[in-house]
Amino acid sequence: MATRTVRDATRELLRELGLTTVFGNPGTTEIAFLTEWPDDFTYVLALHEASVVAMADGYARAARRPALVNLHSAGGVGHALGHIFTAYRNNAPLIILAGQQTRSLLPDDPFLGAVEATNFPKPYVKWSCEPARAEDVPAALARAYHMATQAPMGPVFVSVPVDDWDVETSKPIVSRPAIRGFAPDPSAVDELVSALDAAENPAIVVGPGIDGEGAVPDVVALAEKVGAGVWAPPMGARCSFPEDHPQFFGFLQPERKMLASALVEHDLVVVIGAPAFTYHVYRGESETALPPLFLISDDEQILARAAEGTGIRATPKLAIRALLDRAAPRQTPKPRTRLEKPAAATPITPGFAYATIAEVLPDDAIVVEETPSHRNELHDHLPIRSTDTGFLTVASGTLGYGLPAAVGAALGRPERKVVAILGDGSSMYCVQALWTAAQHNLPVTFVIFDNSEYAAVRILGEAAGGEKVPGVDLGGIDFPALAKSLGLGTSVVEKAEDLKPTLEAALPDERPHLVHVRIDANPRTLY
Repeated sequence: MATRTVRDATRELLRELGLTTVFGNPGTTEIAFLTEWPDDFTYVLALHEASVVAMADGYARAARRPALVNLHSAGGVGHALGHIFTAYRNNAPLIILAGQQTRSLLPDDPFLGAVEATNFPKPYVKWSCEPARAEDVPAALARAYHMATQAPMGPVFVSVPVDDWDVETSKPIVSRPAIRGFAPDPSAVDELVSALDAAENPAIVVGPGIDGEGAVPDVVALAEKVGAGVWAPPMGARCSFPEDHPQFFGFLQPERKMLASALVEHDLVVVIGAPAFTYHVYRGESETALPPLFLISDDEQILARAAEGTGIRATPKLAIRALLDRAAPRQTPKPRTRLEKPAAATPITPGFAYATIAEVLPDDAIVVEETPSHRNELHDHLPIRSTDTGFLTVASGTLGYGLPAAVGAALGRPERKVVAILGDGSSMYCVQALWTAAQHNLPVTFVIFDNSEYAAVRILGEAAGGEKVPGVDLGGIDFPALAKSLGLGTSVVEKAEDLKPTLEAALPDERPHLVHVRIDANPRTLY
């Protein structure tokens, strides 16, 4: 094989793997990787490393393909760690490539050197590596690709010294296809099918792993066949069932007593593609026992830590299809009552705002959400109807994900309208991502719900008995001025009657557009 540089060999590999869109914020330790940038590669520049990773996460999850992230040594990785944690919780397949100082300088702890580079992002990467030799870099990236994309998916990390890229190599690199999912054990399917056939009122909890595999139509068919009521799990980061479907029963809360109470009417619960369960607050143990439980997941850790129930290891789509083929049909359950749209009022209530967005939202839109203090109103008044990546949010609780993730989603699915619904506090963590949206002329509509505080902190703090908690008041942030300075069109809404016409004017804008909505402080208890 002819000799070429490690850089050339790596680019050949990246082309074969479809990793020609790179999200990054470069420094001097990345110059050798970036020099003579190929015309068929796209470099998506973000102005902060946290935005870089969240954009790549939104891109990867919206498009269902891995994304390559380029970060700058230890400092850049440090800036990005919050959203690396989010990518890990979101099961986003990211290959994070970080620069490292020149090998010959590393013994002297040099400026821009990353000490123990592979340990820095742990435990929130599936695998990390700094190749022992320069010629091993392409092989490390090939392995990183397979680690990131095989179930359960997640971020991986490769640190590369800057002088490795110019080293000549003749080592062959074979590009192998992605590793496919795996089916459940047949005897486990037998047991679950028998339980479903015997149940009188089963429920299915549809986790984000279902939409992650594009299996929403399959789980809809399963629920309809077995007559199951369908629940969304606590803190679900995707929508895996159309929320206007008559068999959709609602959202489980991340608190033991409320969750058990919601499921008490069922005599069997099947959780697919989610933990059982993710909790946020502790208010004592539930006196109501959970129904008999089956848990289907591709993640052995989720299965191992479940406190009860029967675990079945499989990727969601293959498990759902196995059940769909064999389960007996049953009559559909009685649909739940839907809430009416709240009355118009000023200041605008979150429920009215969400219901109004639901009226004007395009059918195939991707909604990216980060409004922690208004999550119940979102669930009540903005049903996600799409069966193909209709909704993305953050699974980790790390603020600042939604705004840059919407930019990444728009890059990953340019044929779809992306609408980001964001809190004022959440938006400020990565507000510089608006610049990237403007540079790429992405038709994203950013809707900022501004209640001038970190309301979720106040609401949960007060519910827990906290008084006079500091650090929750934000005052008035001029979001239109910020957005204009970064290249966006803007609108402001302060009265309920102006919300719908303003949204109807903003949504068709082919440029990024920010709609600043003054929202009532909303004293409602979250859960």
